[in-house]
Amino acid sequence: MAAFRVCSLNAEEGMGVASLSVIYASIIISSMFLPPLMIKNLGCKWTIVVSMACYVSYSFGNLYPGWYTLIPTSAILGLGGSPLWSAKCTYLTISGNLQASIDGKKGSDVINSYFGIFFFIFQSSAVWGNLMSSLIFGQDSNKTSISEEMLQYCGANVCDVTLSNTTTPKPEQELVHILVGCYIGVGILAMIIVGVFLDNIDQEQTRQFRGNREPFCQTFLSTFSLLKDRRLLMLIPLTMYSGFEQSFLSGEYTKNYVTCALGIHYVGYAMICFGATNSVCSFAFGKLAEYTGRAPLFFLAALTNLSCILALLFWKPDPGQLPLFFVFPGLWGMADAIWQTQTNALYGVLFPRAKEAAFANYRMWESLGFVIAFAYSTFICLETKLYILLSVLLLTALTYPIVEYVEKKNPTPPIEEGIYSNNKEAKEGGSTFIIAELSL
Repeated sequence: MAAFRVCSLNAEEGMGVASLSVIYASIIISSMFLPPLMIKNLGCKWTIVVSMACYVSYSFGNLYPGWYTLIPTSAILGLGGSPLWSAKCTYLTISGNLQASIDGKKGSDVINSYFGIFFFIFQSSAVWGNLMSSLIFGQDSNKTSISEEMLQYCGANVCDVTLSNTTTPKPEQELVHILVGCYIGVGILAMIIVGVFLDNIDQEQTRQFRGNREPFCQTFLSTFSLLKDRRLLMLIPLTMYSGFEQSFLSGEYTKNYVTCALGIHYVGYAMICFGATNSVCSFAFGKLAEYTGRAPLFFLAALTNLSCILALLFWKPDPGQLPLFFVFPGLWGMADAIWQTQTNALYGVLFPRAKEAAFANYRMWESLGFVIAFAYSTFICLETKLYILLSVLLLTALTYPIVEYVEKKNPTPPIEEGIYSNNKEAKEGGSTFIIAELSL
C-alpha cells in the first residue's frame, strides 16, 4: 500500500505517477518469463524472500525521493512483483493439496479456503498501513487550511497543467522519513519471518527443475499462444479495466479530490475505507457467488462504478462534505472486490488446462491498464480521464457477456487436479506446480 501514497507525496513534476507507471511496466515484463524461472531455481520460499527485498528497495528509494532514486527502485519493485505473487499462489496451492490429503477433502476446496483467508488478510493491510500513515502524518505541525482559491482547482474541472501551478501542503520531511522507516522495518521483519519460519516445501521440486531446465522461448511464448482463444480476447477489456479502475482511485481520486480539498493527511483514512470494504466484500462475494453466479455480481460492480464515475464528474469537492470523501472509496472498494475475485475465478474456469498462460495474461493485461492510466495521467484533464474510464467500462459491458454466452453454449469441462498424499508426492508434482503458480 506504500505505492498508493506516492502520487500524493511525490506529485512534483509527475514523479509519483511516473514511478507507478514504471512499476506496472516492469510487472508486465516480469510476468512474461521471470516467475517460472525464479520459482524453479529458488523455490517458493526464497523467491518470496528475494521479491520482498525488491519491495523494500522501493521504500529506501522514498527516503530521498528523486528521479534517480524512485525510477530505478520502481523498476526493481515491478520485477519482483510478479514472482512474489506467483510464488505465493504456488505455495498456497501446494499447502492446500497437502492439507487436503491429510483431511481427506477435495484439494480445490481447501485451496479456495486458503486463498479466501489470504485475500481477507491481504486486503485488510490497506487498513493497518494507512492507519499507521495517518497517525504519523496527524502529528504534522505544518497543516494548513485549504483556501477557497485552492478548492477551485479540485475535482473534475481540473487539468494537470492548472494543478501544477498550485501548491499542495506536504507533511514535514521528518514525518515522511518516520513513515518510510516504518515501511522498511516491517518489510525487513517480514523477510526474516519468511526466511526463518516458512517451510521450504518444494525443495525437491527445485532440485529437479535445476536438472531439467525448460527452453526460455517455451516459457516466454506460452503467454502469447493463448491469445488465439477468442474468449481470452474478449476478456482483455475486463482485465484492463481492473487496472484502470484501481489506478484511478489510488492515483487520481487521492490527488485531485482528497489531497486537493482536505490535505494529504486524509489520504490514509480514505484508503482505509477502501481497504476495509474491499477486505470484507472479497470474503462475502466469494461465498455469495456460489448462489448467484458471476454475472449478477459483475453487473453490481459495473453499476456501482458507473454511478461513482457520473457523480465524480459533477461533484465539486468541499471540506464541508467530509463524509462524501469516504463514501466513494467505500463503494469503489466494494466494486473492486468483485472485479478481483470474480475475474480471477473466471480465468480459472475458462482455461483449466492452461492456467499458467491464462493467469500470466491476466497479470499482463491488468498491468497494461495500470501503465496506460498512469502514463496519460500528467497530460490530460481529470474530466477526460473519467470519460476514458467510463468508455473502458462500457466496452467491458459489451465484451464480457459474449464470453458468458460462449461458455454457456460450450461449457469448459473442469480438470480435477491430483491431490498430494504426502510431501514427497507434492514435490514430485512438477506439472501441478507449474499450472497453479499463477492462480491468483
